[in-house]
Amino acid sequence: MAKGKAGTVFFCQNCGNESVKWMGQCPACREWNTFVEETVSKVSYGKGGGLSEGRRAGRPRPSVLSEVVIREEDRLATGIGELDRVLGGGIVQGSLTLVGGDPGIGKSTLLLQVCRNLSAAGHKVLYISGEESLSQIKMRADRIGEFARDMSLLCETNLNEITEIIRCHMPEVVVIDSIQTMYNESVAAAPGSVSQVRETTGVLLQLAKGLGVSVLIVGHVTKEGTVAGPRVLEHMVDAVLYFEGDRHASYRILRGVKNRFGATNEIGVFEMQEQGLAEVQNASEYMLSGRPENASGSVVACTMEGTRPLLVEIQALVCHSNFGIPRRQTTGTDFNRVNLLMAVLEKRSGVQLAACDAYVNIAGGMKILEPAIDLGIILAVLSSFRNIALNPRMIAFGEVGLSGEVRAVSMAAQRVWEAEKLGFEVCMLPAVCVKECGKSSRMEIVGVKTVQDAMEWCGL
Repeated sequence: MAKGKAGTVFFCQNCGNESVKWMGQCPACREWNTFVEETVSKVSYGKGGGLSEGRRAGRPRPSVLSEVVIREEDRLATGIGELDRVLGGGIVQGSLTLVGGDPGIGKSTLLLQVCRNLSAAGHKVLYISGEESLSQIKMRADRIGEFARDMSLLCETNLNEITEIIRCHMPEVVVIDSIQTMYNESVAAAPGSVSQVRETTGVLLQLAKGLGVSVLIVGHVTKEGTVAGPRVLEHMVDAVLYFEGDRHASYRILRGVKNRFGATNEIGVFEMQEQGLAEVQNASEYMLSGRPENASGSVVACTMEGTRPLLVEIQALVCHSNFGIPRRQTTGTDFNRVNLLMAVLEKRSGVQLAACDAYVNIAGGMKILEPAIDLGIILAVLSSFRNIALNPRMIAFGEVGLSGEVRAVSMAAQRVWEAEKLGFEVCMLPAVCVKECGKSSRMEIVGVKTVQDAMEWCGL
């Protein structure tokens, strides 16, 4: 016989770790001051155990791996090519997808556009909002464009009511905006808490798998950590998409960090316009727009985002320091990596940078951690230090080791092809990749083995 007991438990707002007492640092994720106290209902079972004899008799049996039948997943095309790319071809039937990002980044706008395209294609869509009224959603919908007449809207936060409506109407796609506003009556905690978010997502997961309904949920991420972020839910959902970018800038980047039905680390590039989010078909050309001409400290490098090559401009500014300790600052790349590359320049190439301030920026607001941009960073720093402008039609990529060697990178041929498509004439890359890239390319391929080779070829 189960009996309910009410008690208090401490949850980590960052990872959802549970503790019976408050702790300053979470032992799971190592974050500080993230534990909050919540009231939960605990269930205790008697000596008979949690399973009855009938339940034990109906326990499923293991399946033989060789007898399992694989079927192609049914996908719904969203009508937005960049989103379909990140999802792996479209929305899988019965999947649960989490779209996370900072408030105001464009999550609700994107999903409303998805609902518009799906309803126009004849699919049954239900948009559930716990943050906006029907008139507010209508105002945003009028700005996006014309919607189909049979698209359904619902403003509700009670999960029990939402579950009954989904079972009654049986839509193909359900959008929950947002998961932090939903509450389950059986959980004795406030909406937005770790317990509510986790239990609510569990109910939605059962609905998606049991009824074959595709569910897309919105999750907010705040720097203060006052609400349960999507990291608590990542292990429960089928796909996790993150919106990146400055909310005050026009571009947005949708990145897939988890996908059970497709590749991860794919990105989709969007531009925020008056009518909503518009796809950016040529992301490299968009990122390179507005490049300065004949300016020192500017180099174009190529990075891979999933299977897509992306050209970005690396800017560096090196000047003599007026203080005893030089200042180093980076935007869009790893600070420690830039310091390491500058140390390689000093040790292996004799470039005296110890008394210089250095600022490195990835133009366009991209955040890149791939080592393939090492060679571009080094050339940009040297170009600014020598005050010599490099060839504006040249790109460079390659990983730089501690001995000053330029090491191979993956998918070099795709990077060269993308640069050639955008009209670049010279490509500097690791010498070991020349054989792979020089066969089909009409560009001038320059292979370098060390940083010193790259300096001599560029006249630095």
